[in-house]
Amino acid sequence: MKQQRKPKLAVWKFASCDGCQLSLLDCEDELLAVAGEVEIANFPEASRAVARGPYDISLVEGSITTPHDAERIHQVRRASKVLITIGACATAGGIQALRNFKDVREFASIVYANPATIEALAKSTPIADHVFVDFQLRGCPINKYQLLEVLSAYLHGRKPNIPNMSVCVECKQRGIVCGLVTHGPPCLGPVTHAGCGALCPSYHRGCFGCYGPKEAANTGSLSAWWAGKGMTERELLWNYRNFNAYAEAFRKESEAHEE
Repeated sequence: MKQQRKPKLAVWKFASCDGCQLSLLDCEDELLAVAGEVEIANFPEASRAVARGPYDISLVEGSITTPHDAERIHQVRRASKVLITIGACATAGGIQALRNFKDVREFASIVYANPATIEALAKSTPIADHVFVDFQLRGCPINKYQLLEVLSAYLHGRKPNIPNMSVCVECKQRGIVCGLVTHGPPCLGPVTHAGCGALCPSYHRGCFGCYGPKEAANTGSLSAWWAGKGMTERELLWNYRNFNAYAEAFRKESEAHEE
């Protein structure tokens, strides 16, 4: 009997810190189950062995920041049956997208002795700005259990079960008292996509928005609440300029408070 071919899995890196790739390696025991279901064909973070494409599933970490990568992502897309972006860099441009609000050439002239040799695009952009993406998994870094759910879903031909609720719901599920209305740290929980298990609020810290804006995020209402508590326009702006600064909802709200 002819042995059935395992689906090929590839993991690609663009401009990023590798944290989301490491989330896959952090799956530990679960990773063995994944390895049993797929052929890990291209994953430089884990192995030097590379199998040629095409690939059934590609996981892409990182944003597009150079002309070279702007071309390379099209090669990845052509070689991939399913392309899944993982993490804030790949889904929203990442922390490096803070440069999008300034002139990147000015930064290069400060940092590098020969800035003319640096090839960089004017903006750091998410993968979906360049090619079609089948699914976007958010987080900085991603939730490893959500990653396993997405992989399982695509391997078995079903829709991933990733709830689109806010971090506030996770706080309620864990019985965490709302810091926003009690002890008052700035908290993006009401407008941020769940996935972290309300990690920061569980330590009496406000949510930093690591998972990006939830669907129909009412950032204007949250800003009005903060303003009513005495927050300045500059503070409002910088609360939205973090890991997902260039995600549309956060970008527009921060720009509304530019002086």
